[in-house]
Amino acid sequence: MAIEYLGLSEINGSLIALEGVQNAAFDEIAEISVNHGKAKRFGRIVECYKDKAIIQVFEGTETMSLTNTHTRLTGHPMELGLSPDMLGRTFNGIGQPIDGLGPMDAELYRDINGMPLNPVTREYPRNYIRTGISAIDGLTTLIRGQKLPIFSGNGLPHDKLAAQIVKQASLGDNSDEKFAIVFAAMGVKYDVAEFFRRTFEESGVSDHVVMFLNLANDPVVERLITPKMALTAAEYLAFEKEMHILVILTDMTSFAEALREVSSSKGEIPSRKGYPGYLYSEFATIYERAGIVSGVNGSVTQIPILTMPNDDITHPIPDLTGYITEGQIVLDRQMFGQSIYPPINVLPSLSRLMKDGIGEGYTREDHQAVANQLFSAYAHVGDARNLASVIGEDELSDTDKKYLEFGKAFETQFIGQGENENRTILDTLTIGWNLLKMLPREELDRIDTSILEKYYPKDEEMR
Repeated sequence: MAIEYLGLSEINGSLIALEGVQNAAFDEIAEISVNHGKAKRFGRIVECYKDKAIIQVFEGTETMSLTNTHTRLTGHPMELGLSPDMLGRTFNGIGQPIDGLGPMDAELYRDINGMPLNPVTREYPRNYIRTGISAIDGLTTLIRGQKLPIFSGNGLPHDKLAAQIVKQASLGDNSDEKFAIVFAAMGVKYDVAEFFRRTFEESGVSDHVVMFLNLANDPVVERLITPKMALTAAEYLAFEKEMHILVILTDMTSFAEALREVSSSKGEIPSRKGYPGYLYSEFATIYERAGIVSGVNGSVTQIPILTMPNDDITHPIPDLTGYITEGQIVLDRQMFGQSIYPPINVLPSLSRLMKDGIGEGYTREDHQAVANQLFSAYAHVGDARNLASVIGEDELSDTDKKYLEFGKAFETQFIGQGENENRTILDTLTIGWNLLKMLPREELDRIDTSILEKYYPKDEEMR
């Protein structure tokens, strides 16, 4: 029989302290009744010491006092009700439906912290997910089972990019496998949440999207739960319903800020930039829930989005994220200022698993060679621009002048594309070849001769 505890010994922000507790466990969920049951809230135990428990209240501690609360420990951690009916539904940060469609009939309940995954059962990520965005599909290809973050900054269009990926993402033109998206937003403003909701509805993709929304005016504590809710739903759909799931988490900086705030209220000793020392392990427990399990025809792929404070890529949030994930896509403020969308800077961007999911049998045999040559040529563009700034463009060699022309065309035609422009991988490779045709053929030293002979565009093929 559950024991109900009357009153509290302390209230500090979103934390409450309960004394005289028996058999309490870390991460256990507590039900808290306020004013004789007029309001019910939930919290989780974040610290235990002898007969004292510190509880983190999800909905905040407003209207709570030391004498008007009744607390009951449930005996289990935070759980999420799961069902195939989740597709097309919208939930708040702690998994409660907020789309006006009523409660969902759960098939089962799962601990949102996930289950330990035996590393031996993991399969190496293969095959790609098409986003319809050339800068990603062509040069930093997203592979099924990969975790590939987007490093952005305040004011950059990462929300538009996230929405475009949700609208356009697929397993390719010839795939008949089941595909869905789990989208989680943390600490977003109401108009941003409405933008996502409206965009998904108008584009007709809502029926295969599960949304978790934690708004800016929602309790900070909920932001620590939201990504775990999303990943629990993703694991269920992937490993039990054998679907390929793409998880988009925005913005992980809000998650880290919430973690810092809660850590400070607990009186913990801060580490770099005031963040707790366990920020790395918290990120790892989220990011490492991506992957493919042997014997299951499903996968979980992650695109975490984070805004770098002051555009500093060495800040602890992008720095620690880079250690755990397999590459990054970097948005550039200078390109954004030139009205290039999406403003992806391809030089610091990379996908470490790209080579294993492209080429013959996946995309096309020339994909890796084209990507290598475009990357090399665009790096040369930077050198030519630096030289032109010193001696003037007129003094450059004919080859360097061609590289400058290539650079402008590459940024506007390959990287730049419309918000509703969904390019196939063949479209992307064709644009790449047409751009490489602008350079002298002897400059294409990253492409094998046989591939060059087969795919180098003839004049009548140029478009």
